[in-house]
Amino acid sequence: MPVNSFEDYPMSWKPTLNDAVKPLYLALARQLEQDIKKGNLLPGTKLPPQRELADFLDINVSTVSKACKVCELKGLLSATVGSGTFVSFDALANAYLLPDDKPRNLIEMGAVFPDTASFGPLIDHLKEMLNESDAEKLFNYSRPNANLWLKDAAVKLMEKGGFSPNPDSILFSNGGQNAITAILAGLCRHGDKIGADPHTYSGLKTTASMLGIQLTPIRHLDGEMDAEALIDACKNENIKGIYLIPDNHNPTTHTMSVERRQMIGEIAKEYGIFIIEDGAYHILSRETRPAVASFASEQTIYIASMSKTLAPGLRMAYVSVPESYRKAVSKALYNLNISVSPLMAVLGARVIVSGQLDDFIKNHQNNATRRNALANAYLCDYQCRGDETGIFRWLLLPGSITGSDFEALALKNGVRLYAAERFTVGNSLPSRAVRMSIGAPETLEELEQGLRILKKLLDQI
Repeated sequence: MPVNSFEDYPMSWKPTLNDAVKPLYLALARQLEQDIKKGNLLPGTKLPPQRELADFLDINVSTVSKACKVCELKGLLSATVGSGTFVSFDALANAYLLPDDKPRNLIEMGAVFPDTASFGPLIDHLKEMLNESDAEKLFNYSRPNANLWLKDAAVKLMEKGGFSPNPDSILFSNGGQNAITAILAGLCRHGDKIGADPHTYSGLKTTASMLGIQLTPIRHLDGEMDAEALIDACKNENIKGIYLIPDNHNPTTHTMSVERRQMIGEIAKEYGIFIIEDGAYHILSRETRPAVASFASEQTIYIASMSKTLAPGLRMAYVSVPESYRKAVSKALYNLNISVSPLMAVLGARVIVSGQLDDFIKNHQNNATRRNALANAYLCDYQCRGDETGIFRWLLLPGSITGSDFEALALKNGVRLYAAERFTVGNSLPSRAVRMSIGAPETLEELEQGLRILKKLLDQI
């Protein structure tokens, strides 16, 4: 302990460090993690300055810095230049949203996927493919360049989402989540920073944590990424890229204005960062807006996937990658072994080129409209955001109850949904809200039962 006493000195964290445990920075990181998990350090707590902690523990500042870095990469801390280091609001939130099982009598309104309207026609397509004379080729290794029509089909799909790429830019991935993993693995190193919305797709969070990539929350203005905040992050946080869901954002359901899309594209070009544009929900909307990629095609990696528009089990994603990033992303897809089987690639492409995709999408939109009308009827007294064709809603909670508390309350009463804390990035303050899937219940009757339970709980708050 240094000569100056810290006994009466106000510090948010006064750790004890056993200097017999080596290396010291890992021992300090472990104690910090334990204090967060035990509740001794609450989410949002600002840690003492690193020099102050080093003086308190009588160790080098570099030891404290390395310990904090370890915890940042685990998502436990969030550091902002000029503001300090905070315990992340999502430090204890589990971002993994696919439980191993569904308990009996539990109404699933957590997982996001469309209704089953397209399952029958997809099975018919699959049967036709398997009955063809050369069906054995569907079980061989994938060689996308040998089937250029698959890339043409990908372009047709992306055009429905407001982007028309060159077919040569197309790569294939076994689902959108895996595409994100390959992009980050190919373009980033351990410790790099990626900008994201204050609430973002939980799959991005789990992938970033696995790869040791820090997510930096970019402040919002009018419900969407603020241009000035993005510029500040480019200048001061040294972010390498950003992740966006411009249409029907998951989880907040917001759709970004065309003006903001263009502005973000211009900023990316000026500061040389890449954009990962997740188009998972683009074509579920009745209105097509230009993708961010259309304003910054050389900076944007655009992902169009099938699981949220056709069927969850159709693990098919098309990725348009600018030439400067293509080799790295292609190599990552190969090395991570998340390329697509010919069976899935051909099935997805046939649906697109056959013209049936438009019918599938229209059916999903009509079904979602009926389900959303039911949600509006039951939750008309509450703020429940979302488009009429969306497959999930963002329910703002009354009173002072937190999203986590309401998630637990709903589960206790037989409904699973997910709290804002699961989607929160870094030191962003979680909204008092929950994401509610209206497509997950198997029938309208089951959805109505779930809504009835949620309304009763909300009325009691």
